[in-house]
Amino acid sequence: MSAPSNNDEERHTILVVEDEPTLATAIAQRLTNEGWIARIASDGATAVKAADKLHPDLIIMDLMLPVMDGVEATKRIEAQHPIPVLMLTARDDEADIVIGLGAGADDYMTKPFSMRELVARVRALLRRVDRAKVIAHKSENERILDFGSLVIDPAKRHVILDGKEVHLTPTEFDLLTTLARQPRSVLTREQLLEEVWDWVDASGTRTVDSHVKALRHKLGPATIRTVHGVGYAFEPPEH
Repeated sequence: MSAPSNNDEERHTILVVEDEPTLATAIAQRLTNEGWIARIASDGATAVKAADKLHPDLIIMDLMLPVMDGVEATKRIEAQHPIPVLMLTARDDEADIVIGLGAGADDYMTKPFSMRELVARVRALLRRVDRAKVIAHKSENERILDFGSLVIDPAKRHVILDGKEVHLTPTEFDLLTTLARQPRSVLTREQLLEEVWDWVDASGTRTVDSHVKALRHKLGPATIRTVHGVGYAFEPPEH
């Protein structure tokens, strides 16, 4: 497959953190074929150092790693430099996925996966990096969403619950804000994928479900209502 013609995209650097040499090499080779710069780290501790040195545009992080696992490595990296993280997990375990997302991962994939889908996820996350800059500029004058005990400040990207700031990942914040701008209105999973992830492939709807679970864990189960077979709606807390 030929490399993309977009020069900006070609300059993106991606750090692959995977302790299986064969898989790490395969991923890095595919990313290189797509026109990106790929670097490899084989454990979590090395990944933290590499992220600090390289300042990659995106990290593909395996969950199970030697020396330091993917969750701890992601937490340390996000504390230094907010970088989009695509988490890889060998188990389709909801608890593992929610923990990974809670650590700061923006998306996840379960093994085994196709390289084609991996590339699609990477492209979507990199587009979000560029879109986030535009969204941040547009949000500078957006009014604060005040729901009493829950306050969302789109310009400062702050969320206050019962007087205390709640730490949300960039994806969690974008998801919450997208829903909160239309209180009680039901948005389909496909709409949320397109709006928040800039990804129109319906196979990613479970990604939406997992992020909703992570948000409920931080803000309370009643904050987002499930409309079975359709999608989700933001429910403002009662004053």
